[in-house]
Amino acid sequence: MLTVAITGGIGSGKSALADLLVERGAVLIDADQIARDVVEPGQPALARLVEAFGSDILTPEGTLDRQELADRAFADPEGVAQLNAIVHPAISDELVAQREAVRESEGVALFAIPLLTAGHRAVLDLDVVVVVDCPVEVAIDRLVSQRGFSEVDAAARVASQLTREERLALADVVVENDGDLASLEVKAAALWATLETRAHGDG
Repeated sequence: MLTVAITGGIGSGKSALADLLVERGAVLIDADQIARDVVEPGQPALARLVEAFGSDILTPEGTLDRQELADRAFADPEGVAQLNAIVHPAISDELVAQREAVRESEGVALFAIPLLTAGHRAVLDLDVVVVVDCPVEVAIDRLVSQRGFSEVDAAARVASQLTREERLALADVVVENDGDLASLEVKAAALWATLETRAHGDG
């Protein structure tokens, strides 16, 4: 199994590229979905969050009230550190478990990790890191036109993330996504051909 990570800044189109690769046969392991799963009722991470931030972070149904958690956790740096210390290891453990589950399979496993770090490469034994890149102004325009952000909010979200340079430093493959979906589909097809060749070569 060829293990590929895909990452990129908000508005870069990384999810669109991931969808196109899944259509071609990649097995998707989505860090955002895992982040939601590890705080479901009954999960140890949710119990630890309640212990740290109080039962008011739960809805009457017992699920996580994300806005209430954010209001409490982001009130000060200590809260942020506490939140990260609980949630990040739970996400990492599940990513590793899913990595092991596909280790002996054939094909391409695609890990969609928005906040990819150099540590992920070692922990997940990644073969290829794909960074989806676009100019900052293009990302902001997409957030405004496609996702309903105000221009100020969009610019703030982009500015709060890793810089393009920091992301690109992690890349084995860079997919420039400054055009439309048809252009991205062409690039996805070329990338898939490369990944398939390598997967079969490695296997």
